[in-house]
Amino acid sequence: MDEMAVRRMEVPNAVLLGQVKEAIREGHTATINVKGYSMRPFLEHCRDKVRLAPFTDLKVGDAVLAEFSPDKYVLHRIIEIDGDVVVMMGDGNLRHKEICCKEDIHNLMERKRCLLRKKLSVGKRLLRH
Repeated sequence: MDEMAVRRMEVPNAVLLGQVKEAIREGHTATINVKGYSMRPFLEHCRDKVRLAPFTDLKVGDAVLAEFSPDKYVLHRIIEIDGDVVVMMGDGNLRHKEICCKEDIHNLMERKRCLLRKKLSVGKRLLRH
């Protein structure tokens, strides 16, 4: 086997996101791969990465990582805030919403990175999108 080969290891969300939550609490940022389809078309399963960071304030429109039950995490967008109650929904969801408390939100999606570059060929020219 090639010594320079890259090995990919899958870690269960409960383990990985628990560690991310602790790192964020200590003031670090974390970049994770997107898993799931509920944030389509803006975040694509196994294609995009998101950078998560600490936050000081939450507002409607923020995409956040929340623990809505023990070891069950979701990265969805805030659609409503009423006191300490936060309502979230995936960008690609038409009906399903999650409701949690502000204390269950661990970090804010700071930015995303798309790993897909489309190649378009026009005649003999190759264009990158």
